Amino acid sequence: MGRLFGTDGVRGLANADLTAELALDLAVAAAHVLGDVGAFGGHEGRPVAVVGRDPRASGEFLEAAVVAGLASAGVDVWRVGVLPTPAVAYLTAALDADLGVVLSASHNPMPDNGIKLLARGGHKLADDVEDAIEARMREAWSRPTGAGVGRVVDHAEGAVLYVEHLLSTVPHPLDGLRVVVDGANGAASSVGPEALRRAGAEVIEIHTEPDGLNINDGCGSTHLEDLRAAVLEHGADAGVAFDGDADRCLAVDAGGAVIDGDHVLVILGIAMRERGVLVDDTVVATVMANLGFKLAAQESALAVIETGVGDRYVLEAMREGGFVLGGEQSGHVILADHATTGDGVLTALHLLSRVAQTGRPLAELASIVQKLPQVLINVKGVDKSRVATEPALLAAVADAEAELGRTGRVLLRSSGTEPVVRVMVEAATAEQAQAVAERLAGVVSATLAL
Repeated sequence: MGRLFGTDGVRGLANADLTAELALDLAVAAAHVLGDVGAFGGHEGRPVAVVGRDPRASGEFLEAAVVAGLASAGVDVWRVGVLPTPAVAYLTAALDADLGVVLSASHNPMPDNGIKLLARGGHKLADDVEDAIEARMREAWSRPTGAGVGRVVDHAEGAVLYVEHLLSTVPHPLDGLRVVVDGANGAASSVGPEALRRAGAEVIEIHTEPDGLNINDGCGSTHLEDLRAAVLEHGADAGVAFDGDADRCLAVDAGGAVIDGDHVLVILGIAMRERGVLVDDTVVATVMANLGFKLAAQESALAVIETGVGDRYVLEAMREGGFVLGGEQSGHVILADHATTGDGVLTALHLLSRVAQTGRPLAELASIVQKLPQVLINVKGVDKSRVATEPALLAAVADAEAELGRTGRVLLRSSGTEPVVRVMVEAATAEQAQAVAERLAGVVSATLAL
């Protein structure tokens, strides 16, 4: 059996892979482990957990199972209802809770769901803590009885506290901007438009009517077609789209062009440096950031620190260096002065604040990042363990890099779960990127075949 925890909590097909029984057992084990490592202790009485979810139908029974598990282990629960993942993280810290739990599968289709655990302060759990939780699932334990069991209270003020927090961070009001908001029929369907309106924008909503079944269904940050159409139809200055749990945000400009995380990091990096709040003038990004992003950062005198793919690696690098801005091309942007994780609504507010503050269209602000054509080929059925040592492959990569020069890049990555090597090539033209990628994919297939 593989590790229960993935890169972002425990996920799977709800009621098949991710069952109520599993959710209950996981909650009990989390209460025991986090108590052992001293996470509990911010309260004189019982430990407290904040539990929130996205609108998926399966979240209703999974939330009930998690709450039951925590309360049975003697943990008091504040149930905050449907809120974004970053809102639960914020409330875990703001309410001085000992633990946060989010029921969400983020941008995944509706039938999936997930359980994400947060430590005190709203931070993600370290790998060793996750391993300890998994090891203690279904262990024998002494159950509290009578007054020793946890109590469950609905915390209706959570959304209000979160929106007030977001508004307190905005550098410049959004007055005069017309913005289309795609809520992905997800967790930010209410708080996202509300925050933007209260910041001063005129807001046009699409896909903000979740029914438990329509989350991420042809909408949100993974499906920008409706957002583009709405921006053009309404003559909006910009559009923003969240994913199901609103920890990421993508945008489109007034002409419908996509503004992704690479654009956002440079735009916000310049703005934060001007305000004197960008630590060491440094932005943290992953190795998958487009070379155009890196060239734009250099031209803007922004230093870039690269990490592996995944927001947890971005967060680790930010914490180690004390940096305050980082993220991924997918729109998962972390503003560490205001959040412990990626926050789509926060990102949208700060991006649009820059537009309002400068008086320049979003397209003009984003034009500093000239994306290079990128081709990604997955080569299957190969020995991925030899990707960094096979002489013939290393020689082929060196030849490709010499051919591409400064206006191109090669990246070979091994899949974490399959016998697959991912060949990514960026080049000055799409034709050159495709040709080099295909050539390298052929070398990978020939030299690493199983």
